[in-house]
Amino acid sequence: MQITTKDKFDSIIYSSDLVSRDLSWIKFNERVFDQSVKENRSIFEKLKFLAITASNLDEFFMIRVGSLYNYLDYDKERVDYSGLREEPFKMKLMLECQDFHKSQQEHFQKNLLPNMEESGFRLSNVKNLTPEEQEYIKSYFTKAIYPMLTPMVYDGYRTFPILMNKLLVFGIVTLAPGEKKENRKLSFVQIPANIPRFFEVEREDVVIYIPIEEVIRENLISLFRNVNIESVNLFRITRNGDFTLEESEDMDANFLEEVKRKLNERKSGRVVRIEIEEGYSKWMINLLKERWNIQDDSIFKVDRRSMMDFTGLWQVIGNKRFKDKLPQMPAPVHPLSYPEEGTEDIFQVLKNRDILLHHPYNNIDSILELIEKAADDVNVMAIKMTIYRLASDSRITKALLRAAENGKHVSVLFEVKARFDEENNIREAKKLQKAGCFVIYGISNLKTHTKLMLIVKKDENRITRFVHLGSGNYNEDTARLYTDIGLLTTNEVLANDVSEFFNVITGHSIPDTYDSLITAPRDMRNQLISFIDQESENAKQGLPSGIFIKVNSLEDSEIIYALYRASQAGVKIKLIIRGICCLRPGRENLSENIEVLSIVGDYLEHSRIYHFHNNGKTRTYAGSADMMVRSFDKRLESLFRVDSPLLEKQLMNILSYNLRDNVNSYRMLEDGTYEAKVPAEGEPMFNIHREFFNLNVDDVMNVKLV
Repeated sequence: MQITTKDKFDSIIYSSDLVSRDLSWIKFNERVFDQSVKENRSIFEKLKFLAITASNLDEFFMIRVGSLYNYLDYDKERVDYSGLREEPFKMKLMLECQDFHKSQQEHFQKNLLPNMEESGFRLSNVKNLTPEEQEYIKSYFTKAIYPMLTPMVYDGYRTFPILMNKLLVFGIVTLAPGEKKENRKLSFVQIPANIPRFFEVEREDVVIYIPIEEVIRENLISLFRNVNIESVNLFRITRNGDFTLEESEDMDANFLEEVKRKLNERKSGRVVRIEIEEGYSKWMINLLKERWNIQDDSIFKVDRRSMMDFTGLWQVIGNKRFKDKLPQMPAPVHPLSYPEEGTEDIFQVLKNRDILLHHPYNNIDSILELIEKAADDVNVMAIKMTIYRLASDSRITKALLRAAENGKHVSVLFEVKARFDEENNIREAKKLQKAGCFVIYGISNLKTHTKLMLIVKKDENRITRFVHLGSGNYNEDTARLYTDIGLLTTNEVLANDVSEFFNVITGHSIPDTYDSLITAPRDMRNQLISFIDQESENAKQGLPSGIFIKVNSLEDSEIIYALYRASQAGVKIKLIIRGICCLRPGRENLSENIEVLSIVGDYLEHSRIYHFHNNGKTRTYAGSADMMVRSFDKRLESLFRVDSPLLEKQLMNILSYNLRDNVNSYRMLEDGTYEAKVPAEGEPMFNIHREFFNLNVDDVMNVKLV
């Protein structure tokens, strides 16, 4: 039997005790794609998840493949967790991406396109419309599109144009009458980003979506008069968007200029992928390959019967005509620790007890209410917070502006290195700065990812500090879609820790220790490893032990090997890792006691919870940090301890429900692949994205983690 290159790669990869980060990410996107394949979902849900996988893949190529090219282009050495060096690893990665791309295309053509009309819409080209509709489209092209199109020819007299990242582009090969073939020219027509992806034709019983490229294709002759069009080629490029900021130590205006310069570089970064319609001009593709130094494995072919760039499907999904076709999630419920939400003064409530919020089952209004009340309360003296990503029309920015206008001290750290939100954060930060807020644009070479807020209030000669610590962004939009944890408290121990941490962020302070916070880059990795090692010692001594962790990603090798040691010592370890997992579970004599699950469904799982049995003296933490090298070494992160019996039980119950889920859950196998977890015969379905809406205190207080 002949051994293929793929077989050789797979043999090397399987022999490693660690799973490749990037290959693990591909498996994550496959789980998202599986949501689009599920038979019980409506076609609108299927389109939504297909669009998400396309957006995910765009970012993957920009950042992860872009990073790989940084090594390849500059001859830097890199050995992946899989054991493969740069070039072999790129070959393996592209094989996986090509297979995934084919799955997307086949699913769209075979399962989605044929079933659209029965749901009230369809995709079509211009030729299938009525004469009246065709005339209307031609008028639309002439008035609205034609003036925005710019043919850009490339020849010996004109430089090669800069084609924009992720835009649809026509490559048109032309020849003047009487000219020889060697004198043909290549022109580009880029479709502007501000033109809707589809032209919509509303009929009584159906909405017809005509891809904008088909509208332009029908009328390209108007841009190339009196020349012969040899071929018309639709393609789309993805550019390297990965960069590392070399910030100066003094955070002055030059830092912001550096961020802006790097953002502009994204527009001209090296090409890492070409998506192109089949039937393309070989002459053109060879020219592009040479120009951009790209190989065949990075060229992704799209069938003309399919569609390029599935992210455009959001236009269909978002049509108000189909609003009732998407599943409606239940309305948020009151937090178990704050049943009187909306009827009591939250400042008074927090003086007596802590509140744990679990979004989106509990809405974000309690946090917004606290900030908005603080902005107007004459007794509030100061508001401090970190901001990573904001909603498009943020109530938080408005409240902070009002607080500054009301004479309060407002300190805000805006992380301007929040990927793809840099421009929005710079814009919002400048608004606050102009209003008199103390604004920090990041810390040295670290990214501030921690989610903290501190409100200082004076009542009757007493100062009270109101604190919020969370796993998610202060963002009203994503709080409806992401599952996150937030703690509201006036606990003095936590308040002292948070005050100290803000002094680190806004000033020049190195605290001796924290009582209830674990922070990075200071000591988070070592602290977590010490907790894991303690479980190992307990197991060796025959004492009860157990580790239950829920995070987005597990990639740090030091943590992974600590978990392997604990498994070998007999500790039962259950990990709920939504995305990347570089740990290999179930390997003999290494990780037999480790189970890894991934939850992918209607909500994006974003909360991070760490629970250690500790011989009955439980340690339970939540916060913003995943178990990744970047989280421990390159970010300001925090995990906060939850001691309150009800609140700790709530966190334990979240872990327990995740382990019970048999609708959204996937089990990781030793080889790095995943299998869907399904209800056993006679077992009822348990969908956490529904069950958390029905939670009661008795359920929580009786929780047991096994």
